[in-house]
Amino acid sequence: MNNTQRLSATPKALELIKELYEEFGDLMFYQAGGCCEGTQPQCFRKGHYYPRTKDVCIGTVLGFYFWVDHDLYEYWKYNHFELDVTDGFGAGGFSLETAKKKTFKINYRVLSKEELENLEEPLLYHQYLIQEKENSQKI
Repeated sequence: MNNTQRLSATPKALELIKELYEEFGDLMFYQAGGCCEGTQPQCFRKGHYYPRTKDVCIGTVLGFYFWVDHDLYEYWKYNHFELDVTDGFGAGGFSLETAKKKTFKINYRVLSKEELENLEEPLLYHQYLIQEKENSQKI
């Protein structure tokens, strides 16, 4: 039945995403497994950041893909991700909301047994690329 989603967003996050969309156009999210941005979600213009082929899409927010580092996904795959926003500057400063003195963050919770049984399948970035190529050839 696959109806449990891995990702949701708070009303505050949705409001900020709409604002960023109006300013920058199509967006995408990426959450890395470390380095300078830590494990905070980053928001970029679509096409301004490219996930690695094994990175995982855990869902969409307002139609914008949310990609997670493959290793981080393996660690958190039994959890639900809730995208939220808080005041302040996040690590790295690369994300679009930084200029607005905001930062996205993730609230995690462990999925229940029932949720795990009905969990939607993740999408790997290389699968996404194949789908995009097939869709562009249909036009």
